[in-house]
Amino acid sequence: MDRLFDVSGKVAAITGGGGILCSEMARALAKRGAKVAVLDLSEEQAKAVADEITSQGGTAIAIKTDVLDRKSLENARGIVLENFGKVDILINGAGGNKAEATTSDTFEFFDIPPEAIQWVFNLNLLGTVLATQVFGEQMAKQGEGVIINISSMASIRPLTRTIGYSAAKAAINNFTQWMAVHFNMNYSKNIRVNAIAPGFFLTNQNRFLLTDKDTGEMTPRGKQIIDHTPMGRYGDPEDLIGTLIYLVSDASEFVTGIVVPVDGGFSSYSGV
Repeated sequence: MDRLFDVSGKVAAITGGGGILCSEMARALAKRGAKVAVLDLSEEQAKAVADEITSQGGTAIAIKTDVLDRKSLENARGIVLENFGKVDILINGAGGNKAEATTSDTFEFFDIPPEAIQWVFNLNLLGTVLATQVFGEQMAKQGEGVIINISSMASIRPLTRTIGYSAAKAAINNFTQWMAVHFNMNYSKNIRVNAIAPGFFLTNQNRFLLTDKDTGEMTPRGKQIIDHTPMGRYGDPEDLIGTLIYLVSDASEFVTGIVVPVDGGFSSYSGV
């Protein structure tokens, strides 16, 4: 079992690595002996995560990276290779939503500007595609690697209000399956692509929907989500780690092209 789940010596590049969920993934991989490159548009956030890891004896570097800029991604890849010599794992964690692409009691579907939906699609889908092109090219040269895309429960069960986000994450699921087949059929049988679909975790992207900014209390939407989650709580970032380690380690060496819900039962509950 120790061998199956061993990730020591692996090199992981994590986009969106300064965020709440992916920073926890970075810390978890580093604690298990992986070398981690924390990629984020915010250099300050990336550095904070990398510094925390190194202060605890792990190995990490921070790289300012724009996932919508191929040259920025290529620069990040170069830094990873210069420091660590390879890239075994890519976690496509950069993504998010914005209020302008979300309906509300005071903002109707008919009022959503197309550029807001485009922004959400670009960040979630295009950012995932570009990072996979850049880092996946290195994996193709190596003949092996693992890619984890971060999807969402919104991709599996379309959620009210989040029109752009739900559609963009659904596209990531399709891309995950397509890319898994494409790598195996064209480059290497030892490259795997899977996705994790978190349920409801409090992040910077959804906090405005789930909690009242003035009181910190749950919004009616937040309460509705908890009522429809059989386990009765939001997810903690640590809840993703078991699934992550399984998918990036040899424990799942015959698993590719799947989307794993980590949602406290939300996708199984019909509401009655």
